[in-house]
Amino acid sequence: MAQLWGGRFTKETDDKVFAFNASIRFDKNLFGQDIEGSIAHAVMLGKQGILTVEEKDAIVKGLAGIREDVESGRLAIDETQEDIHSFVEAVLTERIGEAGKKLHTGRSRNDQVALDMRLYTRTHVLELDGLLKELLAAILFIMEENVETYMPGFTHLQKAQPVTLAHHLGAYFEMFKRDRQRLKDIYFRMNYCPLGAGALAGTTYPLDRNYTASLLGFEGPGLNSMDSVSDRDYLIEYLAALSILMMHFSRFCEEIIIWNSNEYHFVEIDDAYSTGSSIMPQKKNPDIAELIRGKTGRVYGALMSLLTTMKGLPLAYNKDMQEDKELSFDAMHTAEVCTALFTKMLSTMKFNKEAMEKSAVNGFANATDAADYLVNKGVPFRDAHGIIGRLVLYCIDKGVGIDALSMEELKAVSDKFEPDIYDAVSLKTCVEKRLTLGAPGPEAMREVIRLHRAYLKEDWQKGTEKNE
Repeated sequence: MAQLWGGRFTKETDDKVFAFNASIRFDKNLFGQDIEGSIAHAVMLGKQGILTVEEKDAIVKGLAGIREDVESGRLAIDETQEDIHSFVEAVLTERIGEAGKKLHTGRSRNDQVALDMRLYTRTHVLELDGLLKELLAAILFIMEENVETYMPGFTHLQKAQPVTLAHHLGAYFEMFKRDRQRLKDIYFRMNYCPLGAGALAGTTYPLDRNYTASLLGFEGPGLNSMDSVSDRDYLIEYLAALSILMMHFSRFCEEIIIWNSNEYHFVEIDDAYSTGSSIMPQKKNPDIAELIRGKTGRVYGALMSLLTTMKGLPLAYNKDMQEDKELSFDAMHTAEVCTALFTKMLSTMKFNKEAMEKSAVNGFANATDAADYLVNKGVPFRDAHGIIGRLVLYCIDKGVGIDALSMEELKAVSDKFEPDIYDAVSLKTCVEKRLTLGAPGPEAMREVIRLHRAYLKEDWQKGTEKNE
């Protein structure tokens, strides 16, 4: 098969070398972006007089026809071609003749593939951001419904202090909000056009790179042609952002898995997002949560792979960079599927409020508040800490909570205890008196929820629609 670069060679490429070198098996995912970039390039060439109006029109019409035929299934992508760029150019030339051979004027496959991958990544940044916004809306709905749903807060997986379900899920709202902020940063930092950089040193043709960038929705052209063709920072940043996102999902899934266990029974996962056992009929397994947790490592792998690929590359383009695609495509798809499935799983999940509150009562989550009670009665904190520690030991021995002890039992430990201790260590009091912004108290939570509602009404994507 004739290659785009075959003129300098006197021998055919070895079949195994061709297969090893070819990328169409995976870069066919960039078909839409290759057509989009090629149309913009042709329009710019026509504007600059490098193509005649007739040549420009024939190329644009031909590219649009190829896109329509591939998308409708009338034309299959020929995987015997070296890459998607070769396929598009070959079909175009076959359909419109000599004008098709002029499309590549003023560009290289180096800046062409750099453009395609940037366009592809940009689209997926916006898509994932939309999915995350839906997830945040689902979390916020649960928060609004559970401002007074008491549960234990944990440190070291030990019950620590009472919180609410709204407060606990609010922590994940903050995590996923930061994930969206990272996507926004990446989008605007990556949104510069490499097309026109050529192989590495630009071109002698009078290209209008600003015009091409504008046609494709970029802020402008890249300002260094060597960097434009060899930059994969934006992709590394995106994979890093996906890795952090998946870490957040993994943490959340870990808690859901624990909460779903018979020992906790805090949640019940909907049947649609659970599976059973082939041998144990009583089982209802949190497999979706477990799979999302497991796929986190898969996304980490893509990040480490690309970092390793790029770490020793001299300027400018090197064939190693072909390895930026397969694992990146997989990581993007994985993160998007996990986000969509997790949102649906969370939205259909039932929370066992009674079990949560009972767990908080039985776990001495109010012990710190009992110590604070004594401090307010004039007992030094270190002494109060020791008194409540002894009280907890006594309660453990009796198998009861602090609020279940009689006044006589409490007085036997410290004469500072009065009947108001029972109100002081109730879950309601323990939570409600935590009123600082960011704490689980109901007034503080309602203010946070108000801020979250306002945040979700914002749309940083507004104005980017022309880019997609």
